[in-house]
Amino acid sequence: MNRRLAHGFDSEHENVPRPPVRAVVALGSNLGDRVATLDAALAELQRLPLVDDVRASAPVESVAVTPDGPDAERPAYLNAVALVQTRLAPSVLLAFLQAIETRHGRERRERWGDRTLDLDLIAYGDVVSRDAHLTLPHPRAAERDFVLVPWLSLDPDAEIPGAGRVEDLLAQLRSTA
Repeated sequence: MNRRLAHGFDSEHENVPRPPVRAVVALGSNLGDRVATLDAALAELQRLPLVDDVRASAPVESVAVTPDGPDAERPAYLNAVALVQTRLAPSVLLAFLQAIETRHGRERRERWGDRTLDLDLIAYGDVVSRDAHLTLPHPRAAERDFVLVPWLSLDPDAEIPGAGRVEDLLAQLRSTA
């Protein structure tokens, strides 16, 4: 296996094995056969190199969110969260996620538009990154009940680095709704 997968494309690390890290991936679909698409995407996640384990939540349905807010006129989303044990570098994992989206017909025409598949890297261990190509944790994860609810169902002790416990963040969202 190419060491660049574990260290990233721009890494200067040589011959240092990366320990497994738990990454959180949000999955969403609001076009086509949503269930089949999420199932296929999860199967592809399980086949990625340097991925040792994938656990997925049950899917939840949510209203489409646009830059102007929730839009019940748009097709509803089916969302899930996967916990992934991986030795892939975060940038490499993100590249694989984007390739899976593309294979499922994802087109990036408009911000927050309808899509066959959306895969977001929500968290990667306790890594915090403000890089232009990879922001970790995901900047809006703490504001999205369709991410927090399925994540909490998989891990009652889950935390978003720098934001807090998922359970507390969800309670905060619900109290302001």
